[in-house]
Amino acid sequence: MHHALAMLLAVSAVAVIATGAVGTLAEETEGPAPVKTRPLGRIEGCLSPADMRESVAEKRVVPPLTAIRAARNVYPRAEIQRATLCKQEAGLVYVLTALRRDGQFVRVMVDAQSGQVHGQ
Repeated sequence: MHHALAMLLAVSAVAVIATGAVGTLAEETEGPAPVKTRPLGRIEGCLSPADMRESVAEKRVVPPLTAIRAARNVYPRAEIQRATLCKQEAGLVYVLTALRRDGQFVRVMVDAQSGQVHGQ
């Protein structure tokens, strides 16, 4: 369990570095980019880290890095704290918790099959 959590944190850290942690102050002070959202279904439960890795390996969902990049397009310079793959009525979604530069936590949902932001 600790190994899986460490692996998820490492992937998140690499994603933050890979997506560019350097930006302008304007990026920080602007509100989130407008996102067309569909009505959000209820989260029915989340997969274990092992099940998430299996889903990615079998190409049933996009890799977590794709979901993290999509979330960072909505909240530039936010630090992704957690990425979880969860079941929803319409299928699987990544639920990402991000810490904005102003100290506010936000939750972003990304469709796990398309990699598109599903809601915030």
